[in-house]
Amino acid sequence: MESGFGNMIAWEKLKEFFSVKQDTSQDIPRYLFNYRRIWQVAVLLTGGVALVPLIFITLIDYQVTQHAIESEFLLRTTRVVSNSRRTISFFLAERKSAIDFIVHDNSFESLNNKGRLTLMLINLQKSFGGGFMDLGLIDSSGYQRNYVGPYRLEGKDYKGQEWYQKVVDHGVHISDVYLGFRRVPHMVIAVKKLMPDGSFYILRASFSISPFEDLLADLELDGRGDAFLINHQGTLQTTSRYHGGILERLSLPVPEYSPVSQVYEWKDPNGKELFIGYRFIDDSPFILMIVKDKHELMKPWFKTRFKLIVFLILSVTVILSVILGTATYMVKKIQIVDETRVMAFHQMEYANKMASIGRLAASVAHEINNPIAIINEKAGLIKDLFIIKGQYARDDKILGLVDSILNSVKRTGAITKRLLSFARNLEASIEPIHLKAVIQEVLGFMTKEAELRAIEIRLKVAEDISPFKADRGKLQQIFLNIINNAFAAMNEGGHLDISAEMETKGSVTVVFTDDGCGIPEEDLNRIFEPFFSTKTGQGGTGLGLSITYNLVTELGGTINVKSKPGQGTSFIISIPLDKEKGPDERDQGIACG
Repeated sequence: MESGFGNMIAWEKLKEFFSVKQDTSQDIPRYLFNYRRIWQVAVLLTGGVALVPLIFITLIDYQVTQHAIESEFLLRTTRVVSNSRRTISFFLAERKSAIDFIVHDNSFESLNNKGRLTLMLINLQKSFGGGFMDLGLIDSSGYQRNYVGPYRLEGKDYKGQEWYQKVVDHGVHISDVYLGFRRVPHMVIAVKKLMPDGSFYILRASFSISPFEDLLADLELDGRGDAFLINHQGTLQTTSRYHGGILERLSLPVPEYSPVSQVYEWKDPNGKELFIGYRFIDDSPFILMIVKDKHELMKPWFKTRFKLIVFLILSVTVILSVILGTATYMVKKIQIVDETRVMAFHQMEYANKMASIGRLAASVAHEINNPIAIINEKAGLIKDLFIIKGQYARDDKILGLVDSILNSVKRTGAITKRLLSFARNLEASIEPIHLKAVIQEVLGFMTKEAELRAIEIRLKVAEDISPFKADRGKLQQIFLNIINNAFAAMNEGGHLDISAEMETKGSVTVVFTDDGCGIPEEDLNRIFEPFFSTKTGQGGTGLGLSITYNLVTELGGTINVKSKPGQGTSFIISIPLDKEKGPDERDQGIACG
C-alpha cells in the first residue's frame, strides 16, 4: 500500500513537472504568449529534429542489415547447391564412363560369360565403392541374356520398360529412381553398343540410392536444412527430412528449369517462409534441392534486431525525456519571468492606485475639514450664547441639539483625521509603530460594513508589545487586505478574531481568524501565487494575497495560513520589531550603533 501510494505521488509530481499551464481567464490578461503552444512547438520541433534522423538512420540500417544477412544466406545456399551438384554430376559421370568403357571394350560373347561379368561387377564395386548392385546384358530383342547380382532377373523382358526405349533411342540413359521388377528403389545406367550387322546389345547397371542419401546427409546445413533429389515430375528420389519419403510426391512446387544454381524465397500456405535452392543435374532426370527455414536462419538476426529495437526505444525515451524536461524547464522559467513582469506592472498599478486614493483622501479630508471647522465654531458660539441668555440656558432640548451637532463635528473630524493619516502613510517611511493603534485605524474603515453584516470583531493585543519601527503604510495595507479577505469569506453574523503577542525571537505575531468558508487543502499551497483566485469571475484578481505576501516579505516578516473548508481560516503574520536592523543584525541581536 505504502509503495503504491508513493508511486502515485511520484507520478503526480512528474506530471506536474512536465505540465505547462495556460490560464484562459479573460478577467486579467496575464501573459504576452501562449506558453502551452510554445511548449508544444518546442517539443515537436526539437523532438522532430532529434528523433526523425535517428529513426530514419535506424530504419535504413535495419533494412540494409536484414537485406545483407538474407543475401549472405542466399549466397551460402547457392554455393552449397553448386558444390553438391558438382559432386553428384561427377558421381554419375564417373559411373556412366565406367559402364561405357566396359561395353565398348568387351564383345557380346565376353559379356555373356557369367564368370567374366561377375568379375567385372566385383571390380566395379571395389573401384567405385558402394552403389553398384548388379550388371545385366540385354540383347536387341529386350531379353536379359546374362545377369549377375542378388536378384533372379535373368531372362526378364525389358522391351516394354521406359528406360529400355530411351536407351535404344539415345544410346545411353540414366533413369530416375523406381521400383522395377525387384520392388526396391533403385536407378539404372544403361549403355547401348551397335554391332556391324546393325544389331545391338545393352549393358545395364543398377545402383542403390544410398550413396546419394549419404552424400546429402553429410552436408552441413543450418536453419533446419533439408537436402534431397527429385525428378522432373516432383517425385522424391531420396528421403527428405521434412517433405516426404522416397517416391512420394514433393509438397513443394517443382522449380522451373535453369542451367545455373538458383535460390528463391517461398511461403507455404501456413505462412512459413523458406529459402529454396535448386539445380538441374545435367544429363540426368534429377533436380537437387536444398530447403532451409528462413525463420531458423534469421534467429541470430532476430536477437540483433531485438537489441536494435531496445536501443532505439531507450534512445527515444532518453531524448524525449531530455527534450520534455528542458522545454518544460525553459518555458516555465520564461513563464515565471512573464508573471513577475506582469506582477510588477500590477504592483505598480496598485501602488499608483493607492497613491491616487491617498491624494483623493487627503483632498477630501481638507475640503471637509474647512466647512466642519466653521460648523464647529458656529455651533460653539451658539452654545455659548444660549448659555449666557437665561431663557435658553434652561432649555435642555436646545442645548442637547447643539451638543449633538458638536459631537457629529467631532466624529467627522476623527474620520477626516484617519483619512489624512492613511494618505500620509501610503508613502514608504519607517517610523515608530503602536501595533494596536494601527489595527484600530484599519478596523475604523471596516466598522460600518461590520455593523451592516452583523460581523463581530474581537481584538486582543498583548500589553507587553512595545512600539517598534516599521512602515506604517505597508502594515495598514497588509491588515486591510487580510481583513477584506476575511469579510469576503464570512456570511452575515460571522466572527473575526484578531490577536497579537510577542515572540521570543524578537518579533510580534498577529493572527487573523475568521469562521468563513475556508480554503480547500489543494489550494493552500497556491494562495500566495500571483493571479491565483478562488473568486475568478466574481471580481477576484488573485493579486491581493500575492501583494500582501510581498509586503510582508519587504518588512522582513513571514505569513502563513491554516484553514479547513467550512470551519474558517487563520492568517499568521510575524513581523520583526525593528525594521531598521538588517537580517543578520536581527538574528544575532546586535544593536545598531
